[in-house]
Amino acid sequence: MLQRIYINNFRCLENFELTLKDIPSALLIGKNGVGKSAISYVLQVFQSVGRGINRVNQLIEPKDFSRGRSDVPIRFEIEVFLKYKLYKYILAFDLTEESTKIRVFEEQLLVAGNPIYSRKKAQINLEYISQNHEAQFSVDWYLVALPIMQEISQNDPLHIFRTWLDHMIILAPIPSLMTGESNQETLEPKRNASNIGEWLSGLLGRYPAAYREIDKYLREIMPDFEDFRNEIIGKNSKNLLVQFKVNDAYLNIDFEDLSDGEKCFFLCGVVLAATKFYELPLFCFWDEPDNYLSISEVGHFIVSLRRSFKNSGQILVTSHNSEAIQKFSDENTFFLDRKNHLEPTLIRPLSQISVSGDLINSLICGYIEL
Repeated sequence: MLQRIYINNFRCLENFELTLKDIPSALLIGKNGVGKSAISYVLQVFQSVGRGINRVNQLIEPKDFSRGRSDVPIRFEIEVFLKYKLYKYILAFDLTEESTKIRVFEEQLLVAGNPIYSRKKAQINLEYISQNHEAQFSVDWYLVALPIMQEISQNDPLHIFRTWLDHMIILAPIPSLMTGESNQETLEPKRNASNIGEWLSGLLGRYPAAYREIDKYLREIMPDFEDFRNEIIGKNSKNLLVQFKVNDAYLNIDFEDLSDGEKCFFLCGVVLAATKFYELPLFCFWDEPDNYLSISEVGHFIVSLRRSFKNSGQILVTSHNSEAIQKFSDENTFFLDRKNHLEPTLIRPLSQISVSGDLINSLICGYIEL
């Protein structure tokens, strides 16, 4: 479970800290431009590192320094509780003296307070705790070290942490890009969910029982839903087909031809199945999951997501929708505020903010400030 994320000098986030200890589902609210999406991009940096992307120029850009303040390193910290141990990973970047290329300034992984490795610029100190000796070597300044560190076994902290980062689900779906076609299998969904067909194929290929969870959810949300299947349309190509039934009449529809909201229902079903079958507790960040849904559908959608993560994993969402906001309590809702574009973002749990009258009306009128 994600315990804490710290961000400094990245876009509008300066000395920013979000603590989610013992909170299985949480909501971020605030006006546009306060940094909700910036948080997701930082999480995506961590996810990319877990998926083997280690070139700095593929992770961040010079424009990401807050207000052009390149004299202060961009710093990310993430703390995750996995298999009864706290993992803490630090990754910081600075600009070269020519101020044209970003490089790794600092990197460190600690497990239960013990360093697995630490890095200052190009120099890495690797400590094998079980063998009680250290090793030193150098890595290109423009490469992140975590993806290239050698694992000893599946119980190696490096493997456990990288797997958790890899399996993070970060979503801001664009239904028009979700065609349902697949040419391969994967357990790595894209941010825009355009590879949902490949993700579904990968999930069912590795965990066939996941079909049952997806089917159960779709029957709850769409009463006439009957079945779905991946039809082979080429040597290595499949296309997702969805079947509906009313009385004795059947209707088959290509996934691509479903409505935007129905595609999001399907995506939700896949997320719910992943939470149950992935080996490690799953973390999901979903940027405005209520998009593309009718008002009557939002409540059930949000409750289903929150219920699925109640006993395993963790979900963090953003929303401007009153129906979605009302499905969270003050204790697991975080309000972000930014007075203007020259000021950094502030964050505070809603339970620590005095709100006069109705919360939704106060948000609409802009009465809440930090």
